[in-house]
Amino acid sequence: MSATEVDFYELLGISRDADGATIKSAYRKMAMKYHPDRNPGDADAEAQFKACSAAYEVLKDPQKRAAYDRYGHAAFQQGGGGGPGGMGGADFADIGDIFETIFGSAFGGGGGAGRARPRRGADLRFDMQVSLEDAFHGKSTEITVEVAATCDTCEGSGAEPGTGKRRCELCHGHGKVRAQQGLFVIERPCPTCSGRGEVLEQACSSCRGEGRVDQEQVLEVEIPPGVDNGTRIRLSGKGEAGPMGAPAGDLYIFVHVKEHPVFAREGTSLFTRVPVSFTAAALGDTIEIPGLDGETHSIDIPAGIQSGKQLRKRGAGMPVLQGRGRGDLVVEVMVETPTKLTARQKELLREFRETETGEECPESRGFFDKLKDAFGG
Repeated sequence: MSATEVDFYELLGISRDADGATIKSAYRKMAMKYHPDRNPGDADAEAQFKACSAAYEVLKDPQKRAAYDRYGHAAFQQGGGGGPGGMGGADFADIGDIFETIFGSAFGGGGGAGRARPRRGADLRFDMQVSLEDAFHGKSTEITVEVAATCDTCEGSGAEPGTGKRRCELCHGHGKVRAQQGLFVIERPCPTCSGRGEVLEQACSSCRGEGRVDQEQVLEVEIPPGVDNGTRIRLSGKGEAGPMGAPAGDLYIFVHVKEHPVFAREGTSLFTRVPVSFTAAALGDTIEIPGLDGETHSIDIPAGIQSGKQLRKRGAGMPVLQGRGRGDLVVEVMVETPTKLTARQKELLREFRETETGEECPESRGFFDKLKDAFGG
């Protein structure tokens, strides 16, 4: 019994909507049953084994299976009537034509339409470090990158000046070649012309036929105000030139903002920690902080402020990238206990301590009240 006489699904004993695991399991069962080693000298078993193997080769591959589901054995016949498909009357010259009909020109076809399109040049990455001040104000700067640029000698064509291109003799200008492998015809890009359908009469002496050469380029880059770590700036067409005159890729600049000695950043907010004396914290005060914008920002310290309290100055932070407005400046207060006191200062503090009632520091009083309640006084 041959694969041409029986439906592939019937041959393996499965339904037409069987999944890959079911197909594989059914084939293993049939292969074990009809394997020549288990049936020595049995010509029928050997033929059945070959038929099941042929069916499995088609049904396990989604593309081949789709072709079979649509056209049956005609999808795999060679030229008309005598091949393994043997269905007769099919109009398809080979499997490449079948795949082109079902899936489009990416799988087959002939003529110039199948030629490989010029491959676009690769995108490049450049990592740039900027200061927080530059991230705030933005800046224009120059960078130097080494890229594969269009060859000036041949203007990207790859051909020596005065020469041109001719049709590839191996693929006859189609850009692809076909080879028989078992039941199927495999199509692949032509190895001579790399799928272009054309070859150079004489390669350019400067770029060896590539149409591009490695060289350093100096590029102007605009850093917009508000950039942050990971901000990506795209320079269209400034990546590698494509081979043989193909379009260039893009250059992507990834921004990295250096740490600042005073400010930390989260989005558009700027954070800083400011130590204040315990007298300023107790009595209240005003502090002034120079900003990245060149202005001095006044922050009012309310009387009785505690360490860790954050004060916010609206609109004194980082600019919004490609937008309007600015974030906030956030000041975290650190109340500093004096470590060096004069005799007079110590005397004044002792006098203050003698006048304390406990109401001055409600947090401390509340804590000790909790201790008394917890441990019975």
